Amino acid sequence: MTASPAPAERLDARLAEARGQGRAALVTYGVAGYPDRDTALAAFRAMAAAGADVIEVGPPYSDPLIDGPVIQQAVQAALDRGSRLDDVLAMVGELTADPAVPPVLLLLYYNLIAHRGPQRFATDLAAAGACGAVVPDLPPEEAGEWLAAAGRVGIAPVFLAAPTSTEARLDAVARAGRGFIYAQATMGVTGLRASLSAGVEELVGRVRKHTDLPVCVGIGVSNPEQAATVARFADGVIVGTALVRRLGEGGVEGVRALTAELSSAIRATRTTPP
Repeated sequence: MTASPAPAERLDARLAEARGQGRAALVTYGVAGYPDRDTALAAFRAMAAAGADVIEVGPPYSDPLIDGPVIQQAVQAALDRGSRLDDVLAMVGELTADPAVPPVLLLLYYNLIAHRGPQRFATDLAAAGACGAVVPDLPPEEAGEWLAAAGRVGIAPVFLAAPTSTEARLDAVARAGRGFIYAQATMGVTGLRASLSAGVEELVGRVRKHTDLPVCVGIGVSNPEQAATVARFADGVIVGTALVRRLGEGGVEGVRALTAELSSAIRATRTTPP
């Protein structure tokens, strides 16, 4: 009997598949429990059907440090409906049970991991079928306990690289991370942007000097045109706020349509090999 691949290996394989096709991967984000559990689950499935390569699920949290007003309002709505971490993990388990759904990550703050305990959290996350977690407020230099827990169950710890990161920090992110490096297109909180930061391509190049891991760009990618621009030089394009807003305005079908537009724009753009 062949052993099942470790969760992180499923993420690695999906990103490698996109790279092998000469294109960037599309990573889509949504808030678990917004506007309610069933609609959120349907929205994630719509993303999968419309071309998402990786799905990020955001558990609602009372102090979303890097999130702008659109996601803050969605998070508050989910909290007001009573959505909690156990509910999120159960929803992730239901989502990942569908073989048509691509690899799923959580994007969350470290307090949620620390409250449950890194080992228990990592075990629960793997049991739910998730491939890893993006933890924006955890620097790699302070991540020893989380890295050990993630390594024991085979999930990917994903770290952020910012335009202001030093070369030493980029090296630490590269050494600690697995799956991909999350490069911030802009400084500040998440949200819609009229234009991309002029330094994001430079940041991707700087990160690549430290690692062969895929570099995916997010925070500020708001529409198919910007996604296509990023897809020319990055391994992945991460879109969150625009999809959360579209869900609030246009429901699940709105999310499906925007995901399809983003996927088409990215797939039509050939990525420059790293």
